[in-house]
Amino acid sequence: MAQKVVLEPDVQFIREVNKRGGDTLKKCFQCATCSVVCPISPENKPFPRKEMIDASWGLSGKLVSDVDVWLCHQCGDCSVKCPRGARPGDVLGAIRNYAIEYYAKPKVLAKWVNDPKMLPALVAIPVVLFLVVGLITGLLHFKPVPLHEGVISHGDFFSSWLVDIIFIPTFTFAAVVFLLGLKNFVTDLHSSAVREGKVTVQTINWKEFLLAAPKVLLTIVKHEKFTECGENSDRATTHMMVLYGFIGLFIVTGFFFLVLYGSMFAQYLAHGDFFGYAYKHAWHSPYSQWNPVKWLANISGIALLVGSLVMMKNRLTKDPRHAKTSYQDWYLVGLVFLLAVTGLGAEMTRLAGAAGLTYFVYFLHLVCVFCLFAYTPFSKLAHLVYRTVAMIYAEYAGREAKKA
Repeated sequence: MAQKVVLEPDVQFIREVNKRGGDTLKKCFQCATCSVVCPISPENKPFPRKEMIDASWGLSGKLVSDVDVWLCHQCGDCSVKCPRGARPGDVLGAIRNYAIEYYAKPKVLAKWVNDPKMLPALVAIPVVLFLVVGLITGLLHFKPVPLHEGVISHGDFFSSWLVDIIFIPTFTFAAVVFLLGLKNFVTDLHSSAVREGKVTVQTINWKEFLLAAPKVLLTIVKHEKFTECGENSDRATTHMMVLYGFIGLFIVTGFFFLVLYGSMFAQYLAHGDFFGYAYKHAWHSPYSQWNPVKWLANISGIALLVGSLVMMKNRLTKDPRHAKTSYQDWYLVGLVFLLAVTGLGAEMTRLAGAAGLTYFVYFLHLVCVFCLFAYTPFSKLAHLVYRTVAMIYAEYAGREAKKA
């Protein structure tokens, strides 16, 4: 006797996929063209045909734990070749966005980040936070007292203490959200892969899992998957600019943080008074424009600016090779653009000697940085983390790539 399988469609999930850019889902009539033309789909149980079937049936539980959803890089090959215009790449992109919200907690914040009506409230949170904490602690100086005589410094207005009091807990919050989400994500990926016969290993060997990371990280750094695509391989350039821009700015931020507190600790050991003498005589910014770290900061900021501008241009021209743009896409690209504009703008207005203007632009930049840290685990940018982990899992578990 044949085994009975009861399907429980999630109608709300289908609505969510439609809302997030996958509204062409129902045009699919299962011809399998998408799985055939995809250059990076595995030979064993290739995507995205099976994902299109599951999405049509509203099988949300199956899809959020499907590693293949994350192996898709939304190149556009399947969408361009689809005879029905079902745009499988867009559908999988919508499913990934849904999965990010599914694994992120608290759920309220996850829904806010993906709801355009809540954008003003999300921006208001860091604005109010900086003003309230700054006024309570006295670290927001409306009458700046220069740390460096004759030199405008953003730290004269927003004390470094104020910035760190807010950003260190914010960064920690984002890291904890990611860790909790990824723990459940990897567990679900493995359970699903074992159940569906995609992998042969029954229990995750975490040592081997971590050993698979270097190869995957090298693939990401080189953007090899993007260059394998036929229809949209030029997208690799803008993605690399934004990725390397973020990496460069992360290095710069870490360097400035270590130098500031390292020099404060050295001054404290020599003279005492950590919050007084040590803070005043530490190596505060701004740094010389000839400093190599400053070069890295400027180059990284320009890479973010140019990369985000080209991304916006590609979306506005509605080139058929590019995926359909959702609110989540615009939120991400817009945030990257504003980070670059306010960061470079704060530097240029400072160098121009426009004290009041540079303090205002710097405040806007801090708001953008807060949005980046606090909301990334709930936004499309989180796909960088989830996709990386999924690719590491696929490499570890032996999901072989399609051979040419």
